[in-house]
Parts: sequence; C-alpha cells; structure tokens
Amino acid sequence: MDKKAQADRGLRGAAGAYMRDLATTGMTRVRRSIIPAVGMTVGAVLAYVIAEQVLGHTGPIFAATSALIALGFGRDLAVRKVLEVALGCTLGIAVGDLLMHFLGTGLWQAAVILFVSLLVARFLDRGVIFATQLGLQSLLVVLLPAPAGGPFTRSLDAVVGGVIALVLTALLPRDPRVEPRRDLRKLVGAFSTMLRECGAALADADSTRAWHALVRGRSSQALVDTIRASLKSSSEVATIAPAYRRHRGELEEVEHAVEYLDLALRNGRVVARRLTSVINNAALTQDAAENIAGLLEDTADALDDVGLGLVAERREEREAQMRTARLELADIASRAHPRQLEVERLEGEALVILLRPMLVDLLEATGHAHDEAVALLPRL
Repeated sequence: MDKKAQADRGLRGAAGAYMRDLATTGMTRVRRSIIPAVGMTVGAVLAYVIAEQVLGHTGPIFAATSALIALGFGRDLAVRKVLEVALGCTLGIAVGDLLMHFLGTGLWQAAVILFVSLLVARFLDRGVIFATQLGLQSLLVVLLPAPAGGPFTRSLDAVVGGVIALVLTALLPRDPRVEPRRDLRKLVGAFSTMLRECGAALADADSTRAWHALVRGRSSQALVDTIRASLKSSSEVATIAPAYRRHRGELEEVEHAVEYLDLALRNGRVVARRLTSVINNAALTQDAAENIAGLLEDTADALDDVGLGLVAERREEREAQMRTARLELADIASRAHPRQLEVERLEGEALVILLRPMLVDLLEATGHAHDEAVALLPRL
C-alpha cells in the first residue's frame, strides 16, 4: 500500500510538473504573440472594411483571411505569403471555372476538381499556402454561387488583404533581428557543445561520447537551415520597413558569418567522425590527447565569443567581441600543428590536419579574409 501511495504521489508530482511547464511555455508564447496578434487583427478588419466600403464587395471574407495568412505567426516571407495568397486565389478560381465548364457541378466533380487543383499547385510551386489557396478557391467555385461582380471578386479581395499586410509590415514591423539572433544562439550553442563533447571524449578515451558528439553535430544542420530562412525573411522586412532599413548591414554581416559557421560545422562533423576511430585505435599518447582536447575546449570558448559578437545589440559591443574572438582563434590556429600538440602517429596527425579547415572557417566567420586565416596556421 505504501508503495502504491508513493507511486501515486510520484505520478501526481510528474503530472503537476508537466502542467506547470505547459503553462509556462504557453504564457511565453502568448507574450511573444501579443504584438503580432494585434497586427493580424488590425490587418484583417481593415482589409474587410476597405473591400466592403471602398470596393463595394458583399461579405469580402477573403480580404480578411488573406491578410491574416500573410501576417501570420510563422517565419515565412511576408511578400511570398502575399503572392501565394493572391496568385493561389486567382489561379484557383480560373482552374475551378475551367474544369467546371467541362465536368459540370456536383459532389464528385468537386472532388475531381480539388484533386487536380492540388496537383497543379504542387507542380507550379512548393508553397503550402499557395496549394491551399488554389485548392480552396477551385472547390468554392464548384460548391458556392459566385459573388456579385463575378467569381474573380474573391481574387481582388485577396489582393486587398495582401496589400494591407504589406503596408502593415512596412509601417509596424517586428524587429527583423530578433529571430536571427535567437536562432544564432541555438546554432552556436549546439556547435560549441559538440566541440566540448569531442574534447571530453578525447580526454577520457570515450569513443561512444565522440559518436554522440557527431550525432549532435548532424542534428544541428536543421538549425543552419532555420537561421537561413529567418535571415531571408528578416532581410525582406528590413528592405520594405523604413524603421529597420538601417539594420540591413548588420543582417548581411550575420548572413556572411552563418555561411562560414555552416562550413565550420560540417568540418567539425568530419573531426568528430575521425575522433571515434582515433580513440578506438589508441592513436594518441595521453599528452597528445590532452593537448588536442584542450585545443577543442578553447575553440568552443572562442566560438561562444563569436556568437556573442554576432548577437550583441550595439555595434561597438559587436566589434569588441569579434576582435576578442579573432585573437582567441588566431592563438588556437597557431597551435594547430601535430608537433606542437605532441602527436606522433599518422592517424593522430590526420586528426589535427582535419581541425585546420574548421579553424580557417571560424576565422573567416569573424571577418578574416581566406588568405589571412590560412596564414595564421603554422606551416606543415
């Protein structure tokens, strides 16, 4: 009975912790979504009013929905979403009308038209919103009577909603640097953790831990793809929004750095993969293993400084942090030679040689030219 009571208490404690975590996460999302939700509400209502009062359309629901979709909570490009909504709506009506002319109206005709429309959408574009809009409009053409003014009135409503979304994005934009900074912290954190795990695996001669570091590095590629998408969206917002146009240079610097961080991460995965073999074959002496482990640890620390320099608010702070990172990486690069690390066997030398391109990539991420970064390495 006591064991059952303890189990019940443990279960209730776990459930309570889960609910608290769920509530905390939910409230965090709510706080981050207040301003976007206000913009979406204003955009939807304004688009509806303009389509109804200015254009004289009856029940222009597609003006409101297109504004909502274009201004949504997602990371997709605002302009791309506007175009997907407007073009998807227009082409959906055209495809629906054309197929209905040959097939007639009815339930099975609607099913055929929807299926064909979705395939046409996927052929024309990869966008999910585009496919949804095209399929929805072709279906409504068959199932609903055309509004006053003809079926393409809905297309004009979608354009109105899209234009309102663009205007609000330009006049009341979200800070385009917020998401790239958040994504960059995650990317740099995952990369430096991978390097530290590699160093610890080498120091402890633990090939399993090296394999785990490799798995972590491979899973980090999704972060690179995410930050590229957020940077693309942010650059677009900075281009059309006067309030944030001055930040385009900063976003370009981050984009430049991310390309080299991606290359460095790829080379880091090569190092982690080689590390497993080096440990299993006992290719390093204890001193050599500790030296390379220390170099990896120092590289992780320098990488953290690179991340701090890329996400700092003020330009002076960014420049100072990047100077510190450059000096740290230059010192690390000067030690990247098998003899300085007391490596004796060929397989250990290969590991050190694999580390050198990663260091060059990291130096280039801090602003060094390629030739300058290579020159910092000791000659082999």
